[in-house]
Amino acid sequence: MQFRLMTYNIHKGIGGIDRRYDLQRIVDVIRYYHPDIVFLQEVDEGVERSRRDRQVELLAAELDFEHFTYQNNVAVRNGHYGNAILSRYPLGEQLDLDLKVSLKKRRRALITRTEIQNGRASHTMLLCNAHLGLSGFERSVQIKRILTLDELEELSIPVIVGGDFNDVWAEHGRKLMFPLGFECAVCDAKTFPAAFPVRSLDAIYYRGELKLLESFTGRTKLARQASDHLPVIADFEFESGATS
Repeated sequence: MQFRLMTYNIHKGIGGIDRRYDLQRIVDVIRYYHPDIVFLQEVDEGVERSRRDRQVELLAAELDFEHFTYQNNVAVRNGHYGNAILSRYPLGEQLDLDLKVSLKKRRRALITRTEIQNGRASHTMLLCNAHLGLSGFERSVQIKRILTLDELEELSIPVIVGGDFNDVWAEHGRKLMFPLGFECAVCDAKTFPAAFPVRSLDAIYYRGELKLLESFTGRTKLARQASDHLPVIADFEFESGATS
C-alpha cells in the first residue's frame, strides 16, 4: 500500500513576500499535491494577525481530513501557534515532547500513531512532527531528545520524523539519525525562502519497513507565494509483508 506525506511550514498562512494573510492559498497548495498525511508547523489559533482563525480546524474541513491533531507551542496575545497533523487515517493518543532549551523559544514535537488499513492488512506507524531551533547546539539537543523517546525504541513499526528542522546543511539530522537506522527522504531540498529558495530547512526522515518511492519539493507559483517555506513531499510504500 502506498501513501503520500507532506511537511509544510505554513507561516500562519501569511505570504513570504506580500505578507498577506490568506489561508485559502495554503489550502490550495496542499490540495494540489493530494497528501494523505500532512505535518504542519506555525499553525495559528485565536491570533489577531490571522483573524483569530482556528487554522487546523479550517484546514481539516476544507481539505476533507477527518483526523487531525494540534499542539500549542508558543503563546501569542489572545492565542498561540504550534504544530499540527492532518491525516486520512485514524490518529492515536497525542504525545507532546518538550524540546525547549534554556534561554531559547519554547518548542515541542508532536508525536502520535496512525493505523492504515489496506484490505485485511493493518499498518501501524509512529509519526513525529517537529519544529527545531535556530542554533546548531539547540537542534542537536532537540534531535537527541526525540531519538531517546521510548516510543522510538519499538523497532517493529515504521517511524517518520519530519518538519522544519532549520538544519541548513542537514548536518545534525544525518549525523544523529543515520546511526539509529533512519534514512533521508528529504533533507537537502531548498525550501526557504519560498520565492527564491536557497536554504534546506525542511526534512523528512524514516525508518522501518517503508520503501521510498519518490520525494520532491512543491514549487508551484502559488507555493512560492502562500508561505515563506515551500512544502516537501514524499511517497512511501509499505514493504511486502509489513503488517502489525
